[in-house]
Amino acid sequence: MRVAVRDAQVVGPTTSFGEIAVVPGRRVAALRSSAGGVVYGGYDQPNAMRVQLDDALVGRSAMPRADLGDRLPGDTVGVLDYSFANVKLLVTAAPQLRPGGLVREVTAAQRDSQLAVATFNVENLDPSDPQSKFDRLARQIVSNLRSPDLLALEEIQDGSGPARDGVVDSAATSDRLIAAVAAAGGPRYEARWVDPTDGADGGQPGGNIRQVFLFRTDRGLRFVDRPGGDATTPVDVAGRGRSTHLTLSPGRVNPASSAWASSRKPLAGEFRFRGQIVFVVANHFASKGGDDPLFGRWQQPVRGSEVQRAEQARQVRSFVDKLLAADGRANVVVLGDINDFEFSRTTDILVGDGSLVDLPRTLPASERWTYVYQGNSQVLDQILISRALAGAPRGGKRPAYDYDIVHTNSPFADQDSDHDPQVVRLTLRGGRS
Repeated sequence: MRVAVRDAQVVGPTTSFGEIAVVPGRRVAALRSSAGGVVYGGYDQPNAMRVQLDDALVGRSAMPRADLGDRLPGDTVGVLDYSFANVKLLVTAAPQLRPGGLVREVTAAQRDSQLAVATFNVENLDPSDPQSKFDRLARQIVSNLRSPDLLALEEIQDGSGPARDGVVDSAATSDRLIAAVAAAGGPRYEARWVDPTDGADGGQPGGNIRQVFLFRTDRGLRFVDRPGGDATTPVDVAGRGRSTHLTLSPGRVNPASSAWASSRKPLAGEFRFRGQIVFVVANHFASKGGDDPLFGRWQQPVRGSEVQRAEQARQVRSFVDKLLAADGRANVVVLGDINDFEFSRTTDILVGDGSLVDLPRTLPASERWTYVYQGNSQVLDQILISRALAGAPRGGKRPAYDYDIVHTNSPFADQDSDHDPQVVRLTLRGGRS
């Protein structure tokens, strides 16, 4: 069938396959994002008016490099098709693009009294990547994230990248990124991580992706090193009250549990910031691979991958419960690529009795997105903080944190990663004002 989309609005940037997700220019019954996309805000909101413009009839070079918020004025004409579980419009002429002027966001710098903690999925970073990728990621860290005190990075690969050669150490990867940050005018970060068992943590075969802490030491933050952490030894909680501490730092949360089969194990670390202890758990939960697509054959779609993520959330929640049982006022940050929505059962399990606050849920609905998939802007990456970090400081009226999802990648055709980073600036109790 030959059809047209009139005055189309871009809701998904041009992909490497030459596809552009759009919605019509009028009467779109969907929650709009701050960048002009459509927000996937619930399982009852599939945003079924989305259609993908496809290059099959005109060639990939004919498709413009479109970002969220761009427009295609007039009629975009093509042949309606269905492939790869998606409705597609095979355009018969190169679409004409009217740019929307979207620019990459820059967050506020932390105040002297604040501890800035960020999470960033850097998409299979390894030394075989061109130096330009390291340099561009470094500029995002320095310029867009304003050099946070602590970064939890996901998808740091080992030093040989996807080669299946038994290498698991990632020092070459993190060292190169640290050097790029310094060259971009940022601070000299240090790194901590735990090497996985070769081939056990999923991701790109041979890459051995893992989470890595990067932290700066020029503002009063230091890592509390406690030796013994390895791929298979679980970290535990010891002590009570103000003496509460981790038995390993860095360490992995219950790595032998079946919840982490072919998936990344959480990385736990203990930090000290100007006399205050902060416990941080960096995560990269199992992917959504294998779930039924939204427009697929089976309706309603079955989300089978949620079962593993729910169990992973229980493992992390159990570890946090140990920390809070030892010290009800513990400063705890749980963050990373959760691979699930802020409204999901996975997130509900992490939030638990409310002693962890999920920060994406605190944002206006139009800002709840870190990733764009087939035209749906959605949350996959999250930061949760304990009540001790979320409450207003003594004498204050506002929460003790500033939180920002920094949209630098997902709405753009020119990406350094497929995920947006995010940062929370924390005012710790007892810290200097």
